[in-house]
Order: sequence, then structure tokens, then C-alpha cells
Amino acid sequence: MTTLGAISYDEAIHFHNDTDEANDSGISSISKEMLAKTRFPQWAPTWDIAHDHTFENVPTFKAIDRGLFADPSYPLLKSIPGASFKHVSPKLGLEVNGIQLSSLSNNQKDELAHLVETYGVVAFRDQDLKYHSFDEIKKLGSYFGPLHVHPTSGAPLNHPEFHITYRRGSKDEQIKMFNDKLHNIGWHSDVTYENQPPGITFFAMLQSGESGGDTQFIDMFETYDRLSPLMKSLIDNLKVLHTSKDQAYFAKLTGGIERKDPSDNIHPLVRYHPVLKKKCLFINKSFSRRILGLKTEESDNLLLFLLNHTEACLDAHVRMQWDENTVVVWDNRRVIHTATNDWDTEDIRHAFRVTSLAERPVANKDELDAWTPELELELEKSKDLVIKLSPKEYYEKYYQ
Repeated sequence: MTTLGAISYDEAIHFHNDTDEANDSGISSISKEMLAKTRFPQWAPTWDIAHDHTFENVPTFKAIDRGLFADPSYPLLKSIPGASFKHVSPKLGLEVNGIQLSSLSNNQKDELAHLVETYGVVAFRDQDLKYHSFDEIKKLGSYFGPLHVHPTSGAPLNHPEFHITYRRGSKDEQIKMFNDKLHNIGWHSDVTYENQPPGITFFAMLQSGESGGDTQFIDMFETYDRLSPLMKSLIDNLKVLHTSKDQAYFAKLTGGIERKDPSDNIHPLVRYHPVLKKKCLFINKSFSRRILGLKTEESDNLLLFLLNHTEACLDAHVRMQWDENTVVVWDNRRVIHTATNDWDTEDIRHAFRVTSLAERPVANKDELDAWTPELELELEKSKDLVIKLSPKEYYEKYYQ
């Protein structure tokens, strides 16, 4: 199997056995010294050994996208006193002021889903979300679907539905990061190795410096649309193997945990969006490993072409700037993103993510309409066999 997209170890989400600490109960967290510098200690990342291999994925379910219930003119959001909307770029990205995510009605949340799907990524300024309880924030996220539990990242104690990003503010960490590589840009969409990967995703800043650490996004609708009609026709029905095995390996390497067994899943290379009725590329270096039915060199070169094309599309790209009261909401099906490690101060960067699971990725509307949980369970039984098929066997089974 190719290692073309081998994931790098992300120190912002994983346990550091050289700097972090474990107590007698088997709960690991940041050091007491770092905890004293953390303004929201209840949000400190923890890794509880009691959670190791005790979680399973959410059972297969029929996703209902809340954006389908919204008025696309957004009358309820736009009627909120003081609400304002500013385009980040003509097609991708929006900045919103005057709307509190924590105060939305259900009908307004439906409009929120459609707004995020339409613009890909939306930054909401002056938010109070981080001052609400864990349960209140989980209730907001779960309105859009079951919440994802990350297999390896840090989470607040007893709240594994949150994924914590925590850069420890050490200059040594920055030096180590670039010790053997030229940059730390890692374009991805989150946890695409899941059978039903996330859709609507909330990412809220808890603590940061005055500048730096932007999150960058690329529009995968646009990267697909740029391809020639012939190229589109060649790739529209291809399938890609996504895996979490590399991520799990690196997490365990430094003393972390695996809440769930590593997973492999097969997804379409080109994905259909159920609300916007458009197609987008659905690959990323972090988790996409192999195009089924192609030989190694064929798969590697096609993936490399598509990934290079995607990452070069900086005219389909936005940078969302952070402050400590910003919440960014994006559609994980439509965009890929990367952190930007461009500061060399000792500022801590601490944030949380809560994300809802969406529909099973499909290649077109017919597949979407035909999909059922029962059909998915039948396909799941043969998945391991499909992954092992040779290119000739795969062609004979699915194309002849």
C-alpha cells in the first residue's frame, strides 16, 4: 500500500510523553506548569487510559441535513438586531457579527447549516460559547447530527465528544516542529476515515496570542470544477481507501491512547453534496491512501496530481483569522483546512472542536436516494475483501 500521504504527528492534539504527565489513576494531561498558564483549565486536554479501546463508532444512521429545512435567503438570521455579514472571498468564506451561536432557535440553526454549506466556512465574532457548559455546547453540536468522538486526541476530562487543540507555547516546540521539515502545512478534512465523516463543525478559540495561527481553507467544489470535462468523467466513479492507522500509530508511539480501533473505509473520490446538489473532490493527504482498482504507481500519480492541483488552488482559498472570542463553523464535506504555525512567541494556543456526523459519502444523487442503513451494513460485511482485491479483480467485479 502506498505511503504517499503519510500523516505527520500532530503535537497540538496528541500526548507528549516527554513533557506531559500522567497521574496514578491513569489520566494523562499537560504538565502542572502548563496548566497554571492555561486560562480555561477545565478545557485542558486529557487522555484517560480507562477510555482506551472502549468506544465504538456511532451505528450507521440515515443522516438528515438541517440545511434542507432552511430558507436560503436566511430571513431569521438576517432579522437578528445588529447582525452583519461580510464576504471573505466571492465564493468561499463569510464573517458574521451580531449573532450569538449559543442563542439560536432551532429554525435559526437550520439557516446556520445552510449558510455554512453555502459559504463553506463562516467566522462568528464576539462569541460567548466557551462560557457555556459542556452539555450546552454538545446540545448545540448534536442538533446537526450525532457527535464524533476522536480516537486519539486530547479531550476535557469525561467529555470525549470534544477534540482539543493545545500548542504548549514553548519555543522548543516550534524548533522541534521544523527540525526536519520545511513547513507544517497539512491540508485535510477531519477524520475522513470514518464510515460517516463529519459535516457541520464548530471550532472555538479559548486562548491565543495577538496574531498568527490562522486556519486556512480550500474550496473542494472549486478544485473539482476546475478540472476538464474529460478528467471529471475519468474520476467520477473512482473509490479511495481512507485509513486512521497512521494517526493511531503516531498517537500510541508517544504514550497516547486509542479510544477506538483503527478504521479503514472506502469513499468516492468525487463526492455529491445533498443540499447544494454539487460535486467536490473528497481526498486529503492525511487519510487518503489508495485509489481502488489501480496499480500502485497509477494510484500514487493520480492522487499526487489531484493533491498538488488542490493545494495549488490558492485562488479558491481563504485564511480565517482568530481572536479569543471567535468561533469558526465549516462544512467538513466541502473544504479542506490546515493550521498555520507562524508564531515564535511563547503564546499558548488552546481551542476546542465539536463536530456532527453527516451522511455516508456518495458519488451522485441516485446513490444518495438509494442509500439505506441496511444496504450499508451489507456493504460493510464485504469491505475488507474489496480492499484486498487486485486491480484486475476489482475491474472485473465493478466495471466489466
